[in-house]
Amino acid sequence: MPRILLTIAYDGTAYSGWQKQKNPAVRTVEGTVEEALSALFGKPVEVIGASRTDAGVHALGQRAVLDIETSIPTEKLPLALLKYLPEDITVVSAQTVADTFHPRFDCVKKTYSYRIWNGKTKNPKERLYAAFEHIPLDEERMNAATKKCIGTFDFASFCAAGSQALSTVRTIFDCHVQREGDAVTIFVTGDGFLYHMVRILAGTLIQVGKGRLAPEQMEQILLACDRTQAGPTAPAAGLTLEWIFYD
Repeated sequence: MPRILLTIAYDGTAYSGWQKQKNPAVRTVEGTVEEALSALFGKPVEVIGASRTDAGVHALGQRAVLDIETSIPTEKLPLALLKYLPEDITVVSAQTVADTFHPRFDCVKKTYSYRIWNGKTKNPKERLYAAFEHIPLDEERMNAATKKCIGTFDFASFCAAGSQALSTVRTIFDCHVQREGDAVTIFVTGDGFLYHMVRILAGTLIQVGKGRLAPEQMEQILLACDRTQAGPTAPAAGLTLEWIFYD
């Protein structure tokens, strides 16, 4: 049976994360995508997702696979699904992959972004997609701190309670901060991420940008392997899963 890889974008504001819950009344992105696929094909369809995103987190490049025999050309699936999906979820593309392909286990890296609106007042258009910080952030200090995170480390200090990860060691390939006017965005690419890892990293970098932590302290925070040493967990709304990469 053909295996089809979907690339999915969504506004996570109205959803309790990507993953389906035991309570069917809880609205999730995965559940909504499966409902749309089931309506299109006239039978129950399940997908396997690549990454679990939390409630309120957004995605531009989430990935999921389904196994289905269909007369609809694979590349036409995004268009066919339009009328079955709500406006805050879109299947961006579809392609046929090997039946042994797994969207989570075959992933080689992921990129997340974290957006901060750093103006004197709130911007109503940014309220669902960015954290608000009125204290000016020094992006040069933040960038100096990000360099301490690049490499393979034990990121236990950046892992929230409740994680089911067997290991807290991860590799970060790139981490940097850029500013465009009042918008400050953190980009981080790694081989995988722990529970709330990017949001805790963002919260810590915000403290660096405010001058409450020195960039050099990032190394000490990493070595401590102690969640209490890192900054607060930044709000979910600023986080976006940008892309998932495969060989």
